[in-house]
Amino acid sequence: MTRVQTALAIVLGAGSLLGLVLPVSTGEASLPDVPAVAAFAVLGVLSLSRFGAARFRFALPYWVDGGLSVLGAVSLLAALPEIGRAGAGYWLLLVAAWAAAWLFVERMIAAEPARGGGRLRRLLVPVYFGVWILVLWEAVVRGAGVPSVLLPPPSAVGVRLAASTGILWADFQQTFLKAVLIGYALGCGSAFLAAIAIDRSPFLQRGLLPLGNFVSALPIIGVAPILVMWFGFDWPSKAAVVVVMTFFPMLVNTVAGLAAAGAMERDLMRTYAAGYWQTLLKLRLPAAAPFIFNALKINSTLALIGAIVAEFFGTPIVGMGFRISTEVGRMNIDMVWAEIAVAAVAGSTFYSVVTLVERAATFWHPSVRSG
Repeated sequence: MTRVQTALAIVLGAGSLLGLVLPVSTGEASLPDVPAVAAFAVLGVLSLSRFGAARFRFALPYWVDGGLSVLGAVSLLAALPEIGRAGAGYWLLLVAAWAAAWLFVERMIAAEPARGGGRLRRLLVPVYFGVWILVLWEAVVRGAGVPSVLLPPPSAVGVRLAASTGILWADFQQTFLKAVLIGYALGCGSAFLAAIAIDRSPFLQRGLLPLGNFVSALPIIGVAPILVMWFGFDWPSKAAVVVVMTFFPMLVNTVAGLAAAGAMERDLMRTYAAGYWQTLLKLRLPAAAPFIFNALKINSTLALIGAIVAEFFGTPIVGMGFRISTEVGRMNIDMVWAEIAVAAVAGSTFYSVVTLVERAATFWHPSVRSG
């Protein structure tokens, strides 16, 4: 066992054993299920024995830690029918469950990958970690009695998501399908063409790049109201904000990528009597592809942020930014978190799609082959 695994085993064992004798709730709330607590006790003893005498060591499969951590988490979430009545045993069992989850991830990563199971494990670790973040969020908010106006539990956010699908879909269409995608395409496309022009003209390289740097330094909070006044309150003004935010990252990365081709390769193209456009299409653009896709991935998140911020300064009665600002004023924080969840899923999906396209287009690049 590594030092980290040993420390986690100690925390798991101590938390499990102490959680059996200390009160889980300060009120009359029900205790966790007896099988779950017993499972924690068994796992705690076996975890302590991992670094004990040789004759007491057990080679538990790593999935036992994960299974029992999930079992303990479910029992803890069912232990508090009333908010804010958590006792010392509740927090100890929560720490023990988190230690079991951490120990599961540590041992799973250290284990020899089975045939065809390496990719599955790489996918399982972030999913498992994300689920446990939600579990900790729910357990802490419910156990400590945090007011919902400060931080609602994930269960309340999930209920709001299920009850407001129509509103959320309309906001998603207004913000993402119109402002984000159109602004993203215009901003990245115009920046790419400007990079080609800059590469072709030294005058533009000395004059346009400093201007682009100046525009990128402008605060979006100051630019958004101006663009709203210029282009109106509907989605075109938000798309204009997205264009401003995505233009410079794409421009800088494309210019740097076009300069990435080596001198030897350029000399080889000249020996073949290749012109500028032939060299650009067959050598320099393929060499610049990783830089271009890096800008596309950066802009996939910047575009959504810019569109949502722009909607704070004037929009029709629809849109993610409009909904967030309005519901905050009404103290409907669960609806605000529901919009944040939709935006996070949309942004992550957009980023993943760009990444998949990158892997398909730059399969020859060493970074893609090594992944």
